Amino acid sequence: MDSETTIPSQNQEETKTESTEFEKNQKRYQDLIATFPHVKGWFTEAPLIEYGGHWFIQPVLEGCLHAQDFFQARPSDILVCTHPKSGTTWLKALTFIIVNRSRFEDDSTNPLHKSNPHELVPFIEIDFPLFPQADSLKDKENTLFATHIPHGLLPESITKSGCKMVYIWRDPKDTFISKWAFFEKQKSDLGSLTSLEESFDMFCRGVSVYGPYLDHVFGYWKAYQENPDKVLFLNYETMRADPLPYVKRLAQFMGYGFTVEEEEKGVVEKFVNLCSFETLKNLDVNKGERNREGIPAVYYPNSAYFRKGKVGDWQNYLTLEMAARIDGLMQEKFKGTGLLEHGYTT
Repeated sequence: MDSETTIPSQNQEETKTESTEFEKNQKRYQDLIATFPHVKGWFTEAPLIEYGGHWFIQPVLEGCLHAQDFFQARPSDILVCTHPKSGTTWLKALTFIIVNRSRFEDDSTNPLHKSNPHELVPFIEIDFPLFPQADSLKDKENTLFATHIPHGLLPESITKSGCKMVYIWRDPKDTFISKWAFFEKQKSDLGSLTSLEESFDMFCRGVSVYGPYLDHVFGYWKAYQENPDKVLFLNYETMRADPLPYVKRLAQFMGYGFTVEEEEKGVVEKFVNLCSFETLKNLDVNKGERNREGIPAVYYPNSAYFRKGKVGDWQNYLTLEMAARIDGLMQEKFKGTGLLEHGYTT
């Protein structure tokens, strides 16, 4: 289960009477981006643009630059940090229900029943610049935000504020397959998607949105090693195998640890079940072609965020040679770092 950013069509017409902060600065961002390296991307009409050692598509990079300029993190904020398709939707649901459990003690009023997790935990490089009218951004009590931005490119206010970050990573083989299959569901002006084989080659070379993937993971791993009190580093496969202890650890890290009474009442198990792939996928809000409310033009329906969520699904798509290539790259990148020994199971 996972996320990818929800991006408005570049041709979307705005009906607002007053320019947003992002719109006032967009031309400046576009002029700057025009000077960055551009290469062929996974979509025929969306080149990938290199910035700070990572690759972006135009609207995402504009949003990233805006977040760097204007997003003001507070010490109490908590950032859900991920590479696309590595557990974002699941982690957003879990963090939301943990932080807000005192506000929605009655199951029937819990927003997760009526809203996709991406509506509840806004992306700082997508929702913050492009959808400032979103309820989650207008709610001053909200302390949960999300980002796919690599650690080295995060807004300075995040590192200076001392806010906490939660990062989850996933086997790169499943991450790639989930990403490519997700892109197949896009409805936009990005053009057609390249073949699985060509996309895989680009992914292995690091040329993908927010990639290189292994660099993305390693950046947050280093941040976790340097400051484990402020960065929690999780693994998707390990959490899927036995979620309860990791959900408890997640709550404790965020400052919302479960009480003995809550544990005795089975609150942790209830949250794990509510946020499970199967439960979320079968909610009406996440079925069919339903889109996020209040946002007229998006690339993906809510259902696109719930494909399979399985560990090892790559075996249905990749050859043994392809798997060996990506495993070799991972071993080479992470050898001697301690990362693969940190709760990673294949």
